[in-house]
Amino acid sequence: MEDGGNALVLLSMLPEESPSSPGQDAGASESGALPTQAVDNVEMPLPSSPQTFFLGSLLTLAVLAAVYVASSIILPVVLAFVLQLILQPAVDLLERIGLPRAVGALLAILLVVGALVGFVAALSVPAASWAEKLPGGLPRLETHLVVLKRPIEALQKVVQQAEHVADSPGKKEPTVSVRRDLGLTGVLFAGTRAVLDGLFTTVLVLYFLLVAGDIFLRRIVEVLPNFADKRQAVDIFQQIEADISAYLLTITAMNAAVGIATAAAMYLCGLGDPLLWGAAAFLLNYVPILGPLLGTVIFLLAGMLSFDSLWWALLPAILYFCIHLAEGETLTPMLLARRFTLNPVLIILSLVFWFWMWGVPGAILAVPMLAILKIVSDRVRPLRALGHVIEG
Repeated sequence: MEDGGNALVLLSMLPEESPSSPGQDAGASESGALPTQAVDNVEMPLPSSPQTFFLGSLLTLAVLAAVYVASSIILPVVLAFVLQLILQPAVDLLERIGLPRAVGALLAILLVVGALVGFVAALSVPAASWAEKLPGGLPRLETHLVVLKRPIEALQKVVQQAEHVADSPGKKEPTVSVRRDLGLTGVLFAGTRAVLDGLFTTVLVLYFLLVAGDIFLRRIVEVLPNFADKRQAVDIFQQIEADISAYLLTITAMNAAVGIATAAAMYLCGLGDPLLWGAAAFLLNYVPILGPLLGTVIFLLAGMLSFDSLWWALLPAILYFCIHLAEGETLTPMLLARRFTLNPVLIILSLVFWFWMWGVPGAILAVPMLAILKIVSDRVRPLRALGHVIEG
């Protein structure tokens, strides 16, 4: 890529130091480093000092606490860095054909924003029509769920008895409570304002990242003490840029294929509004494992709201699950196997953790951040044990 090439040009202009250790010999040339790397890859040092482990744990907890508290600032910045990996090649291409970098960055961002606005506008009409059809489909849903009627009634009776016991204590004292209810409009306005603030911050940071190009990499290369560290920094940056860009582009292409296949399947089975269901499948597929599970539940409810026959109502969910099974278990792993071999247990834990930290955007960013952590860990010797644990 252009940034990596510029960094290597800068690197070649620096005076190369004579290596004084096998580790520096390993960083000098890729061909001559194979025996040393084979030995180093086996060595995965763990912290032997309890003080080092304790201080590292405290630092990790402090960083996570700061990320949680300052999520309204940090999340848009992280999202901007990830989007920069996707849009950077397009900006570099526009610069090579003679367009100023600032103008190319602006055009790339406007293209993304325009696509999102058009996407939301196209979905607003079918979403509104489904909202209108929802009250009429509730009796049909109750008919399909009649099997669960008795357990639900028993659960409601237990809850009512518990509330009765809680509301009748031995001694009652007068209480005064002040309730501030903003109502549905206030809640929606507050949520919309938070989303717009986050989007504005993301777009602003993304624009300046695209305009700056490889300036951060250049400054890091300049301040590192020796040639081996400079080369390692360039290698880590290039690997992150190549792997994460390939991952996001591949996932986007596969999600688009899943959306098109789901829309066609919903049209053929008579569910209606195929554009809405294709878009839902496209978006849900960005969250591995949890997104398709939620999508299966959504299509199950949609089928029960639309069809009288129970077996016909199960068809949309079955079709969606089969499409996801073909994509998630066959096609996508084949395309990403060379670049990503992540531990599936850690993927689930990462999804749950970052969803708790940052909500849906955190769940979408969980896998790219885990992949970045593995790339860095594999190339920094003290962290190689962590990279080995993350590997699938």
